[in-house]
Amino acid sequence: MPLMTPTLSIASALSGLNIALLAALLVVWWRNYRQFGTPLTLGLVAFAVVLAVENVVAIGFFFSSGMLYAADQTAQMAVLTMRALQFVALAFLTYVTLR
Repeated sequence: MPLMTPTLSIASALSGLNIALLAALLVVWWRNYRQFGTPLTLGLVAFAVVLAVENVVAIGFFFSSGMLYAADQTAQMAVLTMRALQFVALAFLTYVTLR
């Protein structure tokens, strides 16, 4: 298995942080759903679960030897940028949710 590049290592770490933020959001949204039972809060729970699964799958691809973008620096930078943007969005969402 080839060693992970620094770019993909950072992207992997960001995916891990995204999962942590989504877990915090999931706890709050699930508690709200149990209390209020509204479709909106159930939708937020589903959103958090799906996005967390996507990040877990991404980490799996980062560590697999058969990833499609392993040798392409442009693709690696695109992946890193998307993980970073997702982290910023989730950080804002977590901040306003926990306030």
